[in-house]
Amino acid sequence: MVFRSLLSVIEVEQTDHDLKVAIDLCSEINAQLCVTVLGVASSPPIGDYALGTAEVWLKERQKTLAAIDKRIEEVETLVSHAEISASVIDEYPELARIGHIIGRHARYSDATIIGPDLLANEKLRGRVIEGALFESGRPILLLPHGAKPTLRPKQVLLAWNSGVECTRAAREALEIMACADEVHVTMIDPDASSEGNGAEPGADIGAYLAHHGVKITVDRLPSTNYAIANVIKQHAVDISAELIVMGGYGHTRLRERIFGGVTRSMFDDPAFPILMAH
Repeated sequence: MVFRSLLSVIEVEQTDHDLKVAIDLCSEINAQLCVTVLGVASSPPIGDYALGTAEVWLKERQKTLAAIDKRIEEVETLVSHAEISASVIDEYPELARIGHIIGRHARYSDATIIGPDLLANEKLRGRVIEGALFESGRPILLLPHGAKPTLRPKQVLLAWNSGVECTRAAREALEIMACADEVHVTMIDPDASSEGNGAEPGADIGAYLAHHGVKITVDRLPSTNYAIANVIKQHAVDISAELIVMGGYGHTRLRERIFGGVTRSMFDDPAFPILMAH
């Protein structure tokens, strides 16, 4: 699809780094930027000692609301100087509601940007990512520190296992891949059964992408006892990929949390920009 609107989530105490990254991406593709400035509300005091702590809770709340108002002004000033179309809103939910709130906003953008500062925020990262990924029907774009984010990459790695999540990611990234010089359809230990990838793994997705003008190379790689996420990252280095496209959470979230998985590994150390869909 063509990206015309991007959502950027900015925690109230973050620097401007994530916002500037989002502005640059919107300028690159002439997209609208939607900014959500996020504060995290503490739960109101309850129980036997509620009366004694209510005043402290109220002062903390007033302080955070004032910080949000100040941050909104700073963000509005920054985007007004960027010469892009932009809107800025604020949210102040309790921690448990963040995923739902972000998911609701993400439904009205083509993708949600998870910038370097937010990726480093252990308290918010997982809730924002899962809200945007599971409650919006839209993809997310993970942008780690040190990466050179672009939505017009020349070299793309499509991590493919014939799953529904990969299919969704490929469809969301179709316009991006059609404009790239080369897309490497990368399969790790492909299953050649009829229930897996078919007799010639990669042929079906290759034909589909070729019909859409994508210039592809199919790479079938062995894991050789390495973690799949590590093989993908190394292959991205080998082909000088500027973007990895992949499906997220092929297993349940609970199973990923308990046992780990490719998605979890990519979140924990996303060495490359990643466009992910579920």
